[in-house]
Amino acid sequence: MQRRVPLKDHLRETHLFTNRALVAMVCVVVLLGVVIARMVYLQILGHEHFSTLSEKNRVDIVPVPPTRGLIYDRNGVLLAQNIPSFSLEIVPEQVSDLDQTLRGLGKLVAISAEDLDSFHRQLQRKHPFEAIPLRFRLSEEEVARFAVNRHRFPGVDIQARLTRDYPLGKLAVHVVGYMGRISEDELKRLDTSNYRGTSHIGKTGVERFYEGILHGAVGHQQVETNASGRVVRVLSRTPSRPGYDIYLTLDADLQAVAQAALGTRRGAVVAIEPQSGQILTLVSQPGFDPNAFVRGISRDDYAALRNSHDQPLFNRALRGLYPPGSTLKPFIGLAGLEYREITAQSRTFCPGWYSLEGDDHKYRDWKRGGHGTMTLRTALMQSCDVYFYDLALALGIDRIHAYLSHFGFGRPSGVDLPGEAAGLLPSRQWKRRKRRQAWFPGETLITGIGQGFTLTTPLQLAAATATLANGGTLMRPQILRATRTGNEAQLNIQAPVQIARVPQSAPEHWGTVVDAMEAVVHNARGTAHAMSRAIGYKMAGKTGTAQVFGIAQDEEYDAGEIEERLRDHALFIAFAPVEHPKIAVAVIVENGGSGGAVAGPVARAVIDHYLSNQPGGQP
Repeated sequence: MQRRVPLKDHLRETHLFTNRALVAMVCVVVLLGVVIARMVYLQILGHEHFSTLSEKNRVDIVPVPPTRGLIYDRNGVLLAQNIPSFSLEIVPEQVSDLDQTLRGLGKLVAISAEDLDSFHRQLQRKHPFEAIPLRFRLSEEEVARFAVNRHRFPGVDIQARLTRDYPLGKLAVHVVGYMGRISEDELKRLDTSNYRGTSHIGKTGVERFYEGILHGAVGHQQVETNASGRVVRVLSRTPSRPGYDIYLTLDADLQAVAQAALGTRRGAVVAIEPQSGQILTLVSQPGFDPNAFVRGISRDDYAALRNSHDQPLFNRALRGLYPPGSTLKPFIGLAGLEYREITAQSRTFCPGWYSLEGDDHKYRDWKRGGHGTMTLRTALMQSCDVYFYDLALALGIDRIHAYLSHFGFGRPSGVDLPGEAAGLLPSRQWKRRKRRQAWFPGETLITGIGQGFTLTTPLQLAAATATLANGGTLMRPQILRATRTGNEAQLNIQAPVQIARVPQSAPEHWGTVVDAMEAVVHNARGTAHAMSRAIGYKMAGKTGTAQVFGIAQDEEYDAGEIEERLRDHALFIAFAPVEHPKIAVAVIVENGGSGGAVAGPVARAVIDHYLSNQPGGQP
């Protein structure tokens, strides 16, 4: 039986083929349109953006931080240096998951909460393409551990940096200061273009005051990077300009002697060269290790320093305000001579107390039985309070304020260190302005012995003593001796600055006061005679004690029964040799009691050491 073959429907097949071809053509046109649109976007609309990204993958501008200047003492002893160290840094825009990256890094190197806090603060204020340090001073083991795992952390790298180091630790910390991470407030004040790549800045002392010359100027280099952001090669480089090295007037050996003489006691020692105003030593005790702040001090360690009853962070030499006590008497005596209220022969009887006319209140002398008849010389030598009560009343507060102002009391000395306190030299106007009260005669009496409202810093007291030593020239205390750039062999010496001259009507008046101060140390009845044993030069000095709290009219002061921190402060000022003074010293020992017995030996140790190292000097 023959099989039938169906006939083909050519019309239907043609129609189906045409439809399929049309659909395929539409798809091709649509896809071609998408490709063309994408090309337009990439090549025309987004050209600038993608060109920048492409260039970023190939070329980058990296800041080159300047090398910070070094700090030396006057003899070339290194006080602040730069040492190489490794820091762990992150470029945020090259990290896909920052939190995961931080957790992973925490398993390789020790990262504290303070490190994370600092990193996140910098993350908010820096550009995403800038490297942000996460950890400083990595150990060799940590560097090696990260190097093995580096491929797991794109955008993270270890950089070799120079970090600040203070080789002498606590010595002179309140002068040199320390560096710390740049804060948000500091960043607002800084020239950010010059601090790109810099994470630390001077916080206190010389490091802060001379930040501008220590820092230098930032440079930059153009580098080629791979897809992971790692540097392949350097294309061009504009070098940074290193900061200036600076030399201080400070003598590190003398500083160590002064700190050792103070021992564990709280206080301050300032020594000045009278003719130039150069500061030879500036001690504030206790101190602290500045290196902890460079590394990144922990919250607990910082809280321990901040909350310590001994206040190690407080610069007593610059900011400590103390009643000058009897160390003010030489200046009051000189005022009496200059204003012709007394002569070298004038006599005052001291029964052990003093009272104003019509007032039954007795202003006591430190010697309960009195000193008897006193001249200016014997009154200074034995520190008779009654003599200076009487002299202060004769002078009056207006003349006392006017004359003591010539020595720099009551205002900042102008020293080239940050944070100096002004002190307080009271006057009628001051009391009326600050307390809305009139001035009383009794307040004039106690001003004459350095008590009452009068407050001074150890630096001010040393500067005034130096002015007394050099014959009346008030010099600006100076901590910077010289600067030097890296390519210079010679030092640029800083010239001394004269502020003013103390008015003088007769040179013999100064001789009278200096002779009396010499008797304080070298006369058998002087209040500091004990410290003259085996001394090989002539020293002029004055002891002082400053009350921490008031004593009632009929009470006796018994240091043995008073809590240690409520005892009198011990003070001593001195200069030597008397004939040609080379050094002037002010010492304050908090709650030390006797100025002659406690503060005097500290000054003697400082002067002995300094003079023994001078040409032809013999302590």
